[in-house]
Parts: sequence; structure tokens; C-alpha cells
Amino acid sequence: MADTANKTLDPRLNRRGFLKGCTMAAAALGLSETVVPKMVEAATSGQRPPVIWMHFQECTGCSETLLRGAHPDLANLILDIISLDYHETVMAAAGYQAEEALHDSMKKNRGKYIMVVEGSIPTKEDGIYCKVAGKTALDSLNEVAAGAAAIIAIGACATFGGVQAASPNPTGAVGVDKLITDKPIVNIAGCPPNPVNFLGTVLHFMTFNRFPALDQLKRPKFGYGRRIHDHCERRAHFDEGRFVEQFGDEFHQAGYCLYKVGCKGPETFANCPTARFNEMGVWPVSIGHGCIGCTEPAFWDTMTPFYERIPDVNIPGTGIIEDADRLGTQILGVTAAAVGIHAAVGIGKRLIKGKSGSDES
Repeated sequence: MADTANKTLDPRLNRRGFLKGCTMAAAALGLSETVVPKMVEAATSGQRPPVIWMHFQECTGCSETLLRGAHPDLANLILDIISLDYHETVMAAAGYQAEEALHDSMKKNRGKYIMVVEGSIPTKEDGIYCKVAGKTALDSLNEVAAGAAAIIAIGACATFGGVQAASPNPTGAVGVDKLITDKPIVNIAGCPPNPVNFLGTVLHFMTFNRFPALDQLKRPKFGYGRRIHDHCERRAHFDEGRFVEQFGDEFHQAGYCLYKVGCKGPETFANCPTARFNEMGVWPVSIGHGCIGCTEPAFWDTMTPFYERIPDVNIPGTGIIEDADRLGTQILGVTAAAVGIHAAVGIGKRLIKGKSGSDES
């Protein structure tokens, strides 16, 4: 099946898309273009890292977003960059054949494979809420993690528990790093995360044999090192006190800041404004929907209601926002005063210049 699929792809398009993907990954990582050849060399060396991809409590949205990636597309990712030995959603095998492929890879590549986890792990009542092949997700996680060289938790569920962990968390859902503590783990947070963040992490691991620098939540800093608010295209409207009052109003249509209708960008760390999604050049805020904070722990509890503003937000450079209306008024007042002073100075200069000119004549 793999050979047949590969023959249907135009190798020129594959190569072009692959190089673009490496360039995008290097840019996202904050690396120089000189690193791109090293990434390409690592990814095309033939030493494809074996990957075992496990699914637990989730909606498969993280795999779906990879299916929609284009640089590289999923075929390139699977056939050229990694050796995806087990993935319940995209593999042709099922049942006993699938389990055989899983255990063969675990045995053959012990200590070498990368384990990717999609979905949270239920821990209550011995983990009975999620079972595959008669084993609980907890048992499967421990079994596969034991032989892994490193683990990538992808998506809000695998990183911090996701919607399943929302109060009252009936299944006792948790993220991978709450259960596995003796392996290198990187959290690619988001619901779903941007494919660029996953690809960049994989290419960095292949090129340098280590994960990129991580923050205190084990997220790669290249993808989660800045607040969304700091590099949002609507930030200028926020600074000038121009806010959408309700969806569909004239301010919404004019592209004003979405903070007052619930945008959680000021409290969320992610590269969504710069990485964008699925080759479309857009992200939720750019098309008029506020950020819901999906890259942050427990966002279902801490960021809801999604369409109401956070009452007190600490934003560097502005302090605590207690009242967006008052903030806007103050900022606009200061701006107006500054404009007035600038205008007065300009008029004064012109008068002085005019008087000077008349004296000389």
C-alpha cells in the first residue's frame, strides 16, 4: 500500500513541499536558514526514526490537523521523514494484525522509537474508561513508554487532560507527564495544535538528537514562548482602546480587538498569529473569533465562559485590566492629548519659521 501511494505523488511537488516544510520549521524554531540543509540531511538520511502513535481519550483532531498539513503533507511525513509503525487511524491493519505491528516495532526498536501520545489517560477505577485490545490506556501507556527513547504528547488532552479533565473529571483524566517521569517528554499543546509545532519538534530531534528548549510546562519555547496577545494583528486596536462590543457589530466588522467578547489571547502562550493553520494564512482571531486559550492547562475550567472577558488580566506594559472601557477611555484620552500637543508644537514651529522669514525680508 505504501509503495503504491508513493508512486501517485509527484516527486517534484514532494521535494518542493518538503524543503518548504523544513524552512518553515527552521523559522518557527528561530534557527538560521543555514540549518535547513542539516535538517534536510537528517530527514533524508534514510535513518527514519520509528514512531509508535497511541490513541487514548480524544477526538482524533490532532491527527486530523496533520492530515490537512501540506509542507510536508502526511504522505511525506510518514513515507520520507519518520517510520510510522503504528497509528490506529491511518494504518491499514486492524485487530490482531495491528497489535502484531505494534509489538514487533516495540521489540525491534526498543530504546530507539519515539512514542507519540494523542489523548488523555483515565486513572479512576484502574483506568477502565478506555481500553484497547483488552488493556487499559494506563497499562498500554506504561508498556509502550518503557521502551521509548522519548515521548511527544500531542494536543490538549495528552498534555494537560483536555476536555475529559474538566471539572468534575469523572474519569480521572490526566496528561502523559503526570504518569511518566523517567523519559524525555515534550508537550505539543493545543486543541488541535499547529502541525508546524509537531514537525519542528520532530526535525529538531532528528537533527540535534534532542528536543528543542522547553518551558516550565514542557512545551517547546519556539512555539509557546510568547503570549498570543503580544504578536496579534489586533493588538494595536487593544492599545488604542478599540474593542468589539458584540459579535457582528460595526467594530467586529472593522477588525477591532476581541478582548471584550472573550478573547483569551492575553493569557495564552502560542505562535498561532505567526504560524497560522493548514496553509490557509488564517487563524481564529484573524477571522473574527477570540482565542479560547487551548494551549494552557485546564483551559476548559480557567478560560470559560469562552465569550466573556477575563475580568483581571496581567498584560506586560499595561498592568491589570479591570475595566476595558475605562482603559480604552484613558488610552484614547492620552492619545488625544499627545496628538494635541504634537499639533500645537507643529503650529508653533510654523509660526516661528514664518516670523523668522518675514524678519529676514
